[in-house]
Amino acid sequence: MERTRDRFGGRTHAHTGFEAADLAVRKRSQGLTASVVIPALNEEATVGRVAGILQRTLVDDVGLVDEVLVVDADSVDGTAPAARAAGARVVRQSEVLPAAGTGPGKGEALWKGLAASSGDLVVFVDADILDIGPRFAVGLLGPLLTDPDVQFVKASYDRPLRIGAQLHPTGGGRVTELLARPLISSFWPELGWLAQPLSGEYAGRRELFESLPFVRGYGVELALLVDIVERHGPDAIAQVDLGRRIHDHQSLEALGRMAAEILHVALDRLSHQGRLVVTDPLPHQLLQPGRDEEGRLAIQAHDVGVSERPPLAEWRERR
Repeated sequence: MERTRDRFGGRTHAHTGFEAADLAVRKRSQGLTASVVIPALNEEATVGRVAGILQRTLVDDVGLVDEVLVVDADSVDGTAPAARAAGARVVRQSEVLPAAGTGPGKGEALWKGLAASSGDLVVFVDADILDIGPRFAVGLLGPLLTDPDVQFVKASYDRPLRIGAQLHPTGGGRVTELLARPLISSFWPELGWLAQPLSGEYAGRRELFESLPFVRGYGVELALLVDIVERHGPDAIAQVDLGRRIHDHQSLEALGRMAAEILHVALDRLSHQGRLVVTDPLPHQLLQPGRDEEGRLAIQAHDVGVSERPPLAEWRERR
C-alpha cells in the first residue's frame, strides 16, 4: 500500500506544469512526432470543436502535434464533414485496414485510429468533451517528453454530473466508483493510485500501443491498463491532472451495459493470468427489464461479450 501511495506522489503531474511551446522543442530535439486520435460515432454536435481547438492551438500555432486524426466510426450524421471543416484529417473506420473487416465498439475505432495515424507518440481524446482545451493533449504528452521511463499516461480530472440544466461538481464516473475501482483495489492494487482508470483520454508511445491487444468494446481502457502493468510494471505509467472534464452522460441502462463489459474484461484478464478459474463460459447477454412504449414491463437482451483485436504489430506481421 505504501508503494502505491509513493507512485501517486511520484507519478502524478498537473497539466499546468507543462508548456506547449517547451514540449514542442523537446519533441523536435528527440526526433519524435505526435498524433491526436479522436474516435467519433455520431458526434456531429461536438467533434468539430474538439478537433478544431486541438488543430489550431497545437498543430498550427506551436507544432507540438503533427496531426489531428478523427476516426469516423461509420456515423450516420455529419460527424465526418464537421471534423474536416475543423481542419482534422478524417478516416472512415470501415476503410482502414479493410482486410481486417470492421465492427462496433470504441476499442475498434481506437485500433483503427492507431493503424491510420503516424505519430511516434499517440494521444487518444474523446469526441464529446464540452470543455475541450489544449491541456488535454499538452498534459498527456508532458510526461512522455520529459521522462524516458514513462510509456503510458492516463488523464485524471473531476467529473461533474449534469442533471437537466444543473451541473453538479461531482457525481460523474459512476461506473468507475461502483465497479472499476473496487475491481482494481481487489485484484490490481498496484493501479489503485490512478484517479480515473476508465478515462477516455490517454497517451503512449506507438511501440507500446502496437504491442497490445485492443478490446473492441467499453472494456478497452481497463484491458490496456491491466496489460501494460502486467508486461511493463506500474512504473511505466504516469497520470496527469487535467482539472475537469464536462460531457453528456449516458443513461443508467447504458452504464449497466458498460459495467457488464468491463466485468467480463476483468474476469477474462484474471483467467488469462491464471488467477481465476472460470468453470463455465460466461453468458454474453445482459438482460435488462424495463417499460416498453405502452408502459408494459418488458425485457431486452444486450450482447456484452468480450472480443478484441490482436496487437497491431502482430496483425501486420501476419499479412
